[in-house]
Amino acid sequence: MTMFVDRVVLHLRAGDGGHGCVSIHREKFKPFGGPDGGNGGHGGSVSLVVDPQVHTLLDFHFRPHIKADNGKGGAGSNRDGANGRDLVIKVPNGTVVQTPDGTVLADLVGAGTTFEAARGGRGGRGNASLANARRKAPGFAELGEPGDQLDVVLELKSVADVGLVGFPSAGKSSLISVISAAKPKIADYPFTTLVPNLGVVQAGERTFTVADVPGLIPGAATGKGLGLEFLRHIERCSVLVHVIDTATLEPGRDPAADIDTIEAELTAYGGLEDRPRLIVLNKVDVPDGRDLAEIVRPDLEARGWPIFEVSAATREGLRELTYAMAELVDQARQAAPPAEPTRIVIRPTAVDDAGFTIEAQSDGSYVVRGTRPERWVRQTNFDNDEAVGYLADRLARLGVEEKLAKAGAQPGDLVRIGEREFDWQPTLYAGVDFVPGNRGTDVRLEEKSTRLSAADRLAARKARRQRPADEIEAGAGVETGAGARVGVEVEAGDDAGDDAE
Repeated sequence: MTMFVDRVVLHLRAGDGGHGCVSIHREKFKPFGGPDGGNGGHGGSVSLVVDPQVHTLLDFHFRPHIKADNGKGGAGSNRDGANGRDLVIKVPNGTVVQTPDGTVLADLVGAGTTFEAARGGRGGRGNASLANARRKAPGFAELGEPGDQLDVVLELKSVADVGLVGFPSAGKSSLISVISAAKPKIADYPFTTLVPNLGVVQAGERTFTVADVPGLIPGAATGKGLGLEFLRHIERCSVLVHVIDTATLEPGRDPAADIDTIEAELTAYGGLEDRPRLIVLNKVDVPDGRDLAEIVRPDLEARGWPIFEVSAATREGLRELTYAMAELVDQARQAAPPAEPTRIVIRPTAVDDAGFTIEAQSDGSYVVRGTRPERWVRQTNFDNDEAVGYLADRLARLGVEEKLAKAGAQPGDLVRIGEREFDWQPTLYAGVDFVPGNRGTDVRLEEKSTRLSAADRLAARKARRQRPADEIEAGAGVETGAGARVGVEVEAGDDAGDDAE
């Protein structure tokens, strides 16, 4: 048995971006030829497109989990990874895309209308793309960005010109089967039709579509029965047709009361007051039905709506009915505003927009929100100190550290960016012309050790071996006095010798 599904929940996941590659070109007699790591490929996106050949959401009822391909990682020799294949999902005309809380994301009407529901993640850059004049051989690469992951609700609102409304077993399915090529299941069921049916009707040179909306019951607009599930199928109808069963045997039922009940439900649902109406007194081929139609016709004419007595079994009155429908449809089409192509709205960034905001939390922490900071954090490999230092430089150049200080952040305060948390430690080196050291390291992130360096230990040993300054001065004085006495004796000896001679 064919199922008609007009509401499903899809679990979408776009492809993740591929990681960038860290590679150094090496060959004989050239051990260091520079970085040559390629970029990662972008992840595939998930898009919805209207296909006229699709009429139900049945396929998604059995396969609600949809995932696009991931991007491939980069490789050495400047080889970029392949992009993930985009996934295009075909949906019926009139599909409404919304979030689980009811926020409408897109209303897909018209063949070829496309909506990108989940965007694929960006591929990470390899170290060849990250090289610059100061960082000639980066020892890190960017990680691939995760793709969007979300749940969306698809609701199908039939796109039809005329909607047939009425109580269960009023003959709506029989009527649409004789005025169009639609072939719904028809029988004297004790319950309403479970699925809406669409049919194309030809009235002379005019063509329009008719929707057989399942029978409504009192309380349908508040969720009783299946009314709420199918009332949305008449939202797009330009003309509403009341199909009244004049041969019903149920006690307490009469055409006027049926119309009042249906109108009350349409009013409670809302948004349908301006649609033109027609009244169809069906089953006049039954003697009792024809008699009842003649009795109630004067009362119904007072409402100001055209009335037609028809029989789906004998096809009596169907020609006049279809031409009247076509006339109202033409009037609605002429009154509708002309269709305009979808405009591309460009919203440039304001000149004073920093690209991020900082929010102080009640617990003393700070949250940095922004497209670029959050993307940079997702693409950073925190196991690589050089990559972390590169992230700090980017955030400093963007002005994050400066705004954190202005917001009152103190060293050691908790800062959140995306899904990462940091203990903020402002540094004088971030954002300036910092010359990196060995690949994969950053001296700004090295922890200060309590152990003295070899140079410090050597200086301490020299200091211990050196005599105090007062001892040096005292020793110098003694040596100077002894030398003077020796000089005197020598001079005296020389003079004595001269005298002897």
